[in-house]
Amino acid sequence: MRTKEILHKMDVSYSDMRAFVEDIGDRYCGKVAYSFRRNPRDAEVARVNFEDLREDVRALSTMLIARGCAGKHIALIGRLSYSWILMYYATFCIGSVLIPLDRDWTAEELAETVKRADTDFCFIDADMGAKAKALAEAIPELPEFVYLDGAEGVTVPRLVRDGNVRLSSGDRSYYETEIDPMKLSLLVFTSGTTGKGKGVMLSQNAIIVDLLDVVQYMDFSEKTLGLLPPHHTYGSSVNIFGHALIGSEVYISGGLRYILNELKEQKPGHLVLVPLYLETFYRKILAGIKDQGKEKLFMRMMKISNGMRKVGVDLRRKLFASVLKTFGGNLRMVVSGGAPISPEIQFFFESIGVQILNGYGITECAPLIAANHSLNVVPGSVGSPIEVDTVKIDEPNEDGEGEICVKGPNVMLGYFKDEEATAAAFDEEGFFRTGDYGRIDEDGILYITGRKKNLIILSNGKNVYPEEIEAEFASVPGVQDVVVYEGQSKRGLMYNTIVLEIYPDKDYMEKNGITDFDAHFDPFVQNYNRRAVPYKKIGLLRVRTEEFPKNTLRKIMRFKMDMTID
Repeated sequence: MRTKEILHKMDVSYSDMRAFVEDIGDRYCGKVAYSFRRNPRDAEVARVNFEDLREDVRALSTMLIARGCAGKHIALIGRLSYSWILMYYATFCIGSVLIPLDRDWTAEELAETVKRADTDFCFIDADMGAKAKALAEAIPELPEFVYLDGAEGVTVPRLVRDGNVRLSSGDRSYYETEIDPMKLSLLVFTSGTTGKGKGVMLSQNAIIVDLLDVVQYMDFSEKTLGLLPPHHTYGSSVNIFGHALIGSEVYISGGLRYILNELKEQKPGHLVLVPLYLETFYRKILAGIKDQGKEKLFMRMMKISNGMRKVGVDLRRKLFASVLKTFGGNLRMVVSGGAPISPEIQFFFESIGVQILNGYGITECAPLIAANHSLNVVPGSVGSPIEVDTVKIDEPNEDGEGEICVKGPNVMLGYFKDEEATAAAFDEEGFFRTGDYGRIDEDGILYITGRKKNLIILSNGKNVYPEEIEAEFASVPGVQDVVVYEGQSKRGLMYNTIVLEIYPDKDYMEKNGITDFDAHFDPFVQNYNRRAVPYKKIGLLRVRTEEFPKNTLRKIMRFKMDMTID
């Protein structure tokens, strides 16, 4: 049976986010909450302690109330920054509704969503002036935009300064504004990997109970890097709220181009990532080892190390110290979520001394549903469901696989202004239908099989989960991204076939002098087909010249792909 050792005992409960902000200012007084460079090229690193964070939230909340923002819908458009984090907390602390939006969307997409969300106020990055102007023209009834940063106009830092003046003059509005933790507080528009996203309605209570449950069982360190986009619940709830729960410092990354240097400089003990980052690190590490001509030596060391671990001798930190220096030398754990992770990549990192905790979540569940625990990792699984949830497998087949359904206080209130979609998302017992297929074993461990919308149902009635085949090819040398789908033939269903579509790692191909990509991948396809059952065999290999269409979490948007084959 699964162990339940608590690593971060959370003997607290919070009525709302304001109570949380007030508590961490005392609980973690003197500890750094967030660190960052105001400009990525600056030598100096700014640091904000937990008590300073609390004071800034009090001040910003006070000014937001003075500007009429209490209880209103507030759109927040920007990259992860300290000002973004302050707005995250302050919006909750004044009983308003936060609408985090992707800064990379077009002005038209932003305007449409801002309108759909009944937005009253808009806060935006200062370098998005062109989009701000387009939004103002498209929605003239919006008040003056507030900038998250910058030197001109109304900015979040300026509001904090003005709020401190009000607080010192006796303004008590921050403490007196009512908050209903069960009502809509976070309105998240899903990124739409399968089409136009819906507005997911989450309460403060959903976010609080979800993270309070899971952080207790993970061996989080004192410091991490904030890498994920904040407009997703995985990036905000886990990276912002979750780390503050345990008093862990978050260094706010300056962006993709700075990550490798930041890892070496900041020396995080753990990271919260999507598999894409791990895949990129994996390829870079192997490429570096190959360039040094040490492939055989490295593999021999891994084999010896794994053998010694079986008899209780763990030398991974010493044997692979040079590789671990790539991440600063202190990295011991990565929480991975948002997409399936290749077993080979997970095995590789475990072999060099970095534990991978695979989890499962969805925006509609704030977002975590299940996770592996630091003291009990079940390879190939996403761990056990969090304790506040009841999870069932709907209409399981002979292998116990069916749709994963969830009931619990972390489940959404519904889809914004879409009663039909909300009704369709819940079954007659009140369970939320995730749209994902999986199974639960006798120990209560959850395994994800695939996405319901991606499921291939062949003309003979057989089911094929694309994710299973994709996992086979994710770590093939020269593969950067891979998608499996049912190729659609104009001649009829009987001519449809399973397609393996690959976007190659062009750096790998160039370094190895490979010019015929099809010829390179074909032997791997043939080898797979020899082992696969007939209905899972690949009928067509496609090699792309351009990247797959992706959203900002780097998830492939399958609905934008051309799946015709003739």
